[in-house]
Amino acid sequence: MPLTGIEIFKLLPKTNCGQCKVPTCLAFAMNLAAGKAELSACPHVSEEAKTKLQEASAPPIRPVVIGAGGRVLKVGGETVMFRHEKRFENPPGLALLLKDTMADAEIDARLARFKQLQYVRVGLTLRPELVAVKDESGNAGKFEALATKVKQNSDGGIILMSENPDILAAGLKVCADRKPLIYAVTKDNLPRVAELAKANSCPVAVKASGLDELAELTTKLTGAGINDIVIDSGSRTVRQAFQDQIIIRSAALTKKFRPLGFPTIVFPAEMTGDPMKEAVIASMFVAKYGGIIVLSDFRGESLFPLLVERLNIYTDPQRPLATTQGIYKIGNADENSPVLITTNFSLTYFIVSGEIEASKVPSHLLVMDTEGLSVMTAWAAGKFSADIIAPFVKKCGIKDSVKHHKLIIPGYAAAESGGLEEELSDWEILVGPREGASIPAYLKAWKP
Repeated sequence: MPLTGIEIFKLLPKTNCGQCKVPTCLAFAMNLAAGKAELSACPHVSEEAKTKLQEASAPPIRPVVIGAGGRVLKVGGETVMFRHEKRFENPPGLALLLKDTMADAEIDARLARFKQLQYVRVGLTLRPELVAVKDESGNAGKFEALATKVKQNSDGGIILMSENPDILAAGLKVCADRKPLIYAVTKDNLPRVAELAKANSCPVAVKASGLDELAELTTKLTGAGINDIVIDSGSRTVRQAFQDQIIIRSAALTKKFRPLGFPTIVFPAEMTGDPMKEAVIASMFVAKYGGIIVLSDFRGESLFPLLVERLNIYTDPQRPLATTQGIYKIGNADENSPVLITTNFSLTYFIVSGEIEASKVPSHLLVMDTEGLSVMTAWAAGKFSADIIAPFVKKCGIKDSVKHHKLIIPGYAAAESGGLEEELSDWEILVGPREGASIPAYLKAWKP
């Protein structure tokens, strides 16, 4: 059973040093018991105490890793019901469903889309992670052949789907080194599938006909030493599946009910035959609270919104998305091109860079680290002021890249122009537009 806050407090050093970002050891202990803090935040805890606190400090929902090499997917590890309480930890994996009864041409086309549908946004590559290989034929040879094709033609993680242990064994024979998720343990095949999971050191999914049966099966697996588990309540209606997700999350986080403390897998692909409705259902599970979401197919018009939704929800609300500080050349910028400066809030960067591109005027864009704040917010917080901007301009190397030494600052930071003229005596400071939409007209009228 998890330790209480007082029991945890007794094992802490009681220094009240505050290095854990909490004023007292008692408060830290209470946060640890509630799953709102990590034991690693305490620099003074002893090794003996760490061992005793391992269970208390473990996330209420166990993290599970699927795959091997450079494309591993980590799901679970969640500690809160709502993102604003702290943050959501590990984004759900999106899986493409392939069946061993499909024609080769269809399989090839879907695998091609799996590889091609990826998007760069705010400096990140957004793409799906998993391919689910489903046994529909009952033929171990066909299943093995499909698993082989997926392994050879995709670098994504793999889910092997069958309730027949012999067919699962055939798939594992060709891709066990990729550490696939084995789906699924049921009440009828538990001993044999559990043996496959243990022998191949692979995570395993549990499928039940309800939450009570689900808890019984996970208890048996953990008792057998298998802990890397993903759970499926078996619901295939939208209402019941949604309700199950809420109950599972709540039981694990608020009730500390360990038998349901695992990431989930959901199947919008089996809840509707309408591709767009399937995408809407999937979007619901991105927010509440799917660990793996299996879709019948990937299409750009439905996949891209899901990837962006996932990015937004799983961005730490305390750490805005930020662009790397540096000099960005837009177009074929040369020594006569204008030089603009902005902050590293990703949305600001993409608006400004987009408007510069729209102007067709090659430019140098200086992006300064303001801890992910927009121009107005950074300026108001004293993070985009003359005494901070000037050292960055001097050190970034832009002076050696242009002849004119004219720096365009955002209109919202116009008050810093005088200070910058003093700090950067060899630069001419120009005040640019306040709004991004005015940048193209401004740059077209600009002269070196």
